Amino acid sequence: MAAVAAAMVALGLWQLDRYRERTAINERIAASAVAAPTQLGAVLSSPQVGGGPAPRADAAWTRVTATGVYDQAYEILARGRTVGGRVGFEVITPLRLSDGSAVLVDRGWVPPAASGAIARPEVPPAPTGQVTVIGRVHLSESRATPVERQDDTRQIRGIATGQIGRELPYPVYGAYLLLDEQTPANDARFTPVPVTMERAWQNAGYVIQWWLFAAFVVFGFCWLAHREAHQWDIRDVDLADARLPEAPVSPAV
Repeated sequence: MAAVAAAMVALGLWQLDRYRERTAINERIAASAVAAPTQLGAVLSSPQVGGGPAPRADAAWTRVTATGVYDQAYEILARGRTVGGRVGFEVITPLRLSDGSAVLVDRGWVPPAASGAIARPEVPPAPTGQVTVIGRVHLSESRATPVERQDDTRQIRGIATGQIGRELPYPVYGAYLLLDEQTPANDARFTPVPVTMERAWQNAGYVIQWWLFAAFVVFGFCWLAHREAHQWDIRDVDLADARLPEAPVSPAV
């Protein structure tokens, strides 16, 4: 029981670390919503062919700005993306910068065609000429799959710069941007992809749960030990009574 209680305390400590980690992420998300954007190169490492190195975890959600030209020829559709309870596509377009490199920009969500949830959508064209974007750094997703070609488009399940970078003929940064603002303005047919806050409260609940379980185990052990000791006390009294000599019987007169 002591080992079980110790394991439950350790699980509670692990959930406490997860709570702190997720709370820090939520604080960065909230701060980024009102922060002035910084230059892209000040946050992300140098781009490379096939995808640059991933930034540090604390770079996620930093608000940055970049200026370049959209390269719609290498646009990627991320399918199976849910926004507002509807499944559709997020449109990822490389933004070519003046030095010849590119950063991937998630321009927003569009619904599928009427024929089905995975039917090729109507994608609003990217603006021509120079574009200035302001977006939040988004790390590559862990569930990425190789880029596929369907309906004459490049498609992917999870958004990962490494997988997408292999499709591009120029260096690309190791994270992508979730578009906040754009000059000229983004097409109104796009639905902005919402930023999802981490569920830190769940981890806080798990901390309390595991530590309550540990307390119950300790309490149960103490209760059982007390009960067992009380039963032995009763047995000792019974044995002592059994050893007492019988009183002599007086002869009848």
